[in-house]
Formats: sequence, C-alpha cells, structure tokens
Amino acid sequence: MSMKMSFRWYGEDDPISLEYISQIPNMHSIVSAVYDVKPGEVWPRESLAKMKEQCDAHNLVFDVVESIPVHENIKLGRGNVEDLLETYCENIRRCAEYGVKCVTYNFMPVFDWTRTQLDKKAADGSTSLVMYWDQMRGLDPLKDDIHLPGWDSSYTQDEVRELITAYGELGEDGLWANLERFLKKVIPVAEECGVRMAIHPDDPPYPIFNLPRIITCEANLDRFLKLYDSPANSLCLCTGSLGCAASNDVVAMVKKYAAMDRIAFMHIRNVKIMEDGSFEERAHLSDCGSLDIYEIVKALVDENFDGYVRPDHGRMIWGETGKPGYGLFDRALGATYINGLFEACEKAKN
Repeated sequence: MSMKMSFRWYGEDDPISLEYISQIPNMHSIVSAVYDVKPGEVWPRESLAKMKEQCDAHNLVFDVVESIPVHENIKLGRGNVEDLLETYCENIRRCAEYGVKCVTYNFMPVFDWTRTQLDKKAADGSTSLVMYWDQMRGLDPLKDDIHLPGWDSSYTQDEVRELITAYGELGEDGLWANLERFLKKVIPVAEECGVRMAIHPDDPPYPIFNLPRIITCEANLDRFLKLYDSPANSLCLCTGSLGCAASNDVVAMVKKYAAMDRIAFMHIRNVKIMEDGSFEERAHLSDCGSLDIYEIVKALVDENFDGYVRPDHGRMIWGETGKPGYGLFDRALGATYINGLFEACEKAKN
C-alpha cells in the first residue's frame, strides 16, 4: 500500500505498548510528541532520540509528530511572539534531525477540542466521546466555572476568561493575520528540513463561545493553503472534525486536496450528526455514522495519496479502560478496516 498507516502513542506513560501497536497488521509509523515540555519551550534532543530508539526497537518508525503546540501568544500575536516563533522553528529542526517528516499542529483558540462527555454509553455497552448542544446551552465561560473535556486544565478560570476576551477582541481577521505570520516564519524552515506541516481543522469546525474558528470549511481551507503555496504547508485532514458539520462534503474535500497534494496526514474516523447539530463519535465502519469511509478512502486511492493515515479516536470496547478515544482495541479495528478499504480500492484501480 502506498499510504503509511500510523498510530498515536503517548510515550512511556501510555498504557498501550509499542509491542502491541507493532502487532497491528501494516502498522508503519508512530505519531507522538514530547509531552513533558510546555508550549513555547525547546524540545530536548535526548527525548526525541529516545523515542526514535524505542520505535526502532519494535520495527516502527517515529516520523510523525502530533503535535508541536502553538503558544497562545503566537495565535494572539502578542508578547514574546518573535521568540516563540524562533523556538517553534528550532523544534521543527530538532524533530527533523531524528527523522520526523510530518508535524501536525492546530490554530484553535484556547481549546484543542470540545466535547460534553467522554464516556457516553451506546446500546451495545461501548462508550465514546460526544458533544450535545443541550449540555452546552446556557454556559457562559465569562461568568461560569466551566470544565469541559478537551479544555486545558493548566489554565485557571481567570486565565480562560482573559484568553476568551482577548480572542473575542482579535476576531477572525486577527487570527488569520497571525496564522499568516506564523506560516511565513515556519514553512521556509520546514521546507529546508524536508518536513510537511499539517494543520488540523477546528474541532468542531464552528464557533464555540464566540471564539474565532478559521480552519472549518472548504472556502477557509482554500484560503489557508493560499497563504503559503507550498507542499510543506499542508492539511491534516480529519474526517471526524470536518465531518461533524453537515455542510462539509468530506469526500469532495478529500478528493480535491489530495489531487492538489496538500494532504500530508489523514485522520480517519466516523461521526453521527444529530438533527440539532450535536454529534457522537462512532465505530469506523461507514454504516455506523454519517460519513462514507469507503468513498473517503477511494478518493485518496484515486488521487494516489501516499501520506500518513491514522485511525483516529476509537470507542472504548471489550472492557478496556484508559484515555478516552485512545484505547487499543477499537483503534486497531479501525486500522484493520482502513487497511481493507485501501487494499480493495487499490486492487480495483489496478
């Protein structure tokens, strides 16, 4: 297969061992990061070297980083932004030294992702991540103490309020301007290092609490790619993030951006969209959700996609406990299903 199957691993603290991951058929790459360093600080070479050695020992390749977090001051364009951009470039160089070819990041204000529950029980007893609007309505982060899943617990409530106010004043145009500044600084470095930067869409791809969201839809992805026209400035196309907005035609987006060679990394998962726009994460199989995973894979194969793929969030099944969405069993099932679709589509094409 031309694509490279990968698996997210959270380092030595991850209850899922590299040995187990290596037993998933066609598993090629490990997606990881240095997790004990704060955003805006330089990643130690020793940490990267150790991760590479650990992966090598299990015949896995550490060549995808998810993610190098973007400091809020870069997104807000304030404070020590120039120093932070220099540090970011240094981290790209260091990752490249140890064989990293793809770096994922996001430009989401304050929160990487938003869900209202991490363990919603389905009829079959499995649990998954969900976002229900009726659990969000009436919440005001400027007045209430809010602790939603996916929100960085290192912020105090006062810091959250300050950030939300600052982003409200910045608005979408300000966020676009700061993203362009970021790209003009980091993409030339990525090009020099042979690294593809892959921006992750906003999750979900619409405003929450009036925070600006810009990596959300086809028009905005087009705008993003034009900010710096280079294969090093690419997408991490997450089907579940873009797919939880019914207005996004995910299959068409995959086909379009794969044809342009601007997808460096595919996150493949399924979601079920409810009538009110709420959504539930579901098993990877097309019939389980609102997305046609077969058509997504077929679009990749038709356009000769040879980048990285990973089964994204899974359900918790078979009694497994651990980091919600990141158990072994359902993600391994997802990888196997995706492998099967790729094999079938490639053989049909040839």
